[in-house]
Amino acid sequence: MGTQFWNDDVAQLLRVREGFELRGIDPAATPGTAATKKAGQTELAASAQEFRELQEQLFAQSRVGARERVLVVLQAMDAAGKGGIVNHVFSQIEPYGLSLAAFKAPTETERAHDFLWRIEPRVPEPGVIGVFDRSHYEDVLIQRVREFAPPAEIERRYGAIADFEQRLADDGVRIVKIMLHVSPEEQAERLADRLADPAKHWKYNPGDVDERVLWDEYMSAFQIAIDRTHAAHAPWYVVPANAKWYARAAVQRIVISELAALQPAWPAADFDVVEEQARLEATRGLTWPS
Repeated sequence: MGTQFWNDDVAQLLRVREGFELRGIDPAATPGTAATKKAGQTELAASAQEFRELQEQLFAQSRVGARERVLVVLQAMDAAGKGGIVNHVFSQIEPYGLSLAAFKAPTETERAHDFLWRIEPRVPEPGVIGVFDRSHYEDVLIQRVREFAPPAEIERRYGAIADFEQRLADDGVRIVKIMLHVSPEEQAERLADRLADPAKHWKYNPGDVDERVLWDEYMSAFQIAIDRTHAAHAPWYVVPANAKWYARAAVQRIVISELAALQPAWPAADFDVVEEQARLEATRGLTWPS
């Protein structure tokens, strides 16, 4: 379980189960720990080596043909901390084994295709951890709430997502779907902080206030999306996110848990190690000509 920060298996605590109700999750809670912000920051650093080693093993075994990879889907209301998760959690691993895709509003070209058309090319390659900052779930969240697509099309998309994720899982993709659950009060404070700091004005989107008015509708859309697409091969985790330090430590532990379940291992050498050691030793006396 890493350090003593966790007093329970946080991945199991936050994993969606039968009968899940989003309205029953307290965004200010810190399940699995009674620690403080300082301890949370220490935990993040203390578990980084465990995270990095699992990632390197995943990448290394792909060099000899293993198909396993991990896709982390981050979904949340605005200002819930997705960027902080990317910066503080996934910056700890080697960049060659990380792929980040941030999906914004679809372009005119993307809208001319099925909603999964722009998603499929960004699925991580074998050995890589892929992170989707927003994802195909926008097409059953904002598009449902804002009625950008008719109800029949939204309904079709739930099935298309389920089929898509099953196909990915069959090809060796470990799917980890995480909702960062922030309260409307906490979101208001974070948006206010952005407005108060000229260095953060670029992060502020006036449209965020318009979306706040529809908070209940968004929570309902999240509940439906989770109910319709949660599966053993593509589980949802709901992470209370009012405390940024907790959300970051929890996401790190969830991904470590999912990586460990893959049991990645260092591939065996395809050469005679003893022979190569001897050959290397024989070159130690070499010097460059003056």
